[in-house]
Amino acid sequence: MPETVLVTGGAGFIGSHTCVELLDHGHEVVVVDDFSNSSPGAVDAVMKLAGRPLTLHHADLRDRAALDAVFVDHDINAVIHFAAKKAVGESVRIPLDYFDINIGGTTALLRTMNDHGVHRLVFSSSCSIYGDTSKVPLDEDDPAGPTNPYARTKYICEQLLGDACVRYPEMSVIALRYFNPIGAHPSGMLGEDPTGVPNNVLPYMAQVAVGRLDELPVFGNDYPTPDGTCIRDYIHVVDVADGHRVALDHLDDEPGLRVFNLGAGRGASVLELIAEFGRAVGRPIPYRMEGRRSGDVPMLIADPGRVERAWGWRTTRDLTAMCEDAWRFQRLNPSGYPAT
Repeated sequence: MPETVLVTGGAGFIGSHTCVELLDHGHEVVVVDDFSNSSPGAVDAVMKLAGRPLTLHHADLRDRAALDAVFVDHDINAVIHFAAKKAVGESVRIPLDYFDINIGGTTALLRTMNDHGVHRLVFSSSCSIYGDTSKVPLDEDDPAGPTNPYARTKYICEQLLGDACVRYPEMSVIALRYFNPIGAHPSGMLGEDPTGVPNNVLPYMAQVAVGRLDELPVFGNDYPTPDGTCIRDYIHVVDVADGHRVALDHLDDEPGLRVFNLGAGRGASVLELIAEFGRAVGRPIPYRMEGRRSGDVPMLIADPGRVERAWGWRTTRDLTAMCEDAWRFQRLNPSGYPAT
């Protein structure tokens, strides 16, 4: 049944694609975003793609008065919570900002939800929670071992959600530990457009391809992997968005906190990703090798079996599609979203 869904961070990379999925499936969407690492242009693109409006509130989640007003203005049925800082390397440089924004924002959201009797939440978690492990693939029962402040904030938020579910047994929360989302909407109208210099590999590479940056830094070529670079389980952002939309449909299956991996179940190294993106662009992507980046781990690959058994859900797009779609967005929007 159609619902009114609050999407925090709905102008961001994954949030905006999820808004398209929600609107396409008949839901009403309310977005809260402070645009600290996103653009109002993404919201415009979402509405054009969906052919339907959404409601936008420009606010910081930690502003309890502003957040309370959102719940007063709208009859919210469920929340999908993306709003957070998300870069491993940056989190090592500014850990207190990550604790304040990611954990403080989640706490403020939970308090406001409770005040207004909203007990259904899909939480955008992360595979980084698993940390530096040699186990491949990783399933949801594997122990947490976060190695950087970003990962620790996600793990702490999961613990907060679990404790909240114990205190409030009417709560139903699904935490989605997705692996490495890349790509863009196949239309080329919606994609990843970070503020400032990108912290993640593919948007950085895309800006190199359009001439905004000179070359891609590759952090570490001495990891215990076949080519020495980190291996990650890349997942198309549209698949990630679809996973969040499907999770919304399963919130009422049972109360409490449930955790699911979202991933393809196969990995690619940084050098393999560079080569695949170069094929999409039609020319090699210049890069330079640098030392390892603090907080990175050699390999993260998902075991996606639990979500497939529970919901019949799996990824549908391969690495070639991820690179082609990401390049299409960057090529059509060489300077990012137009100013609004």
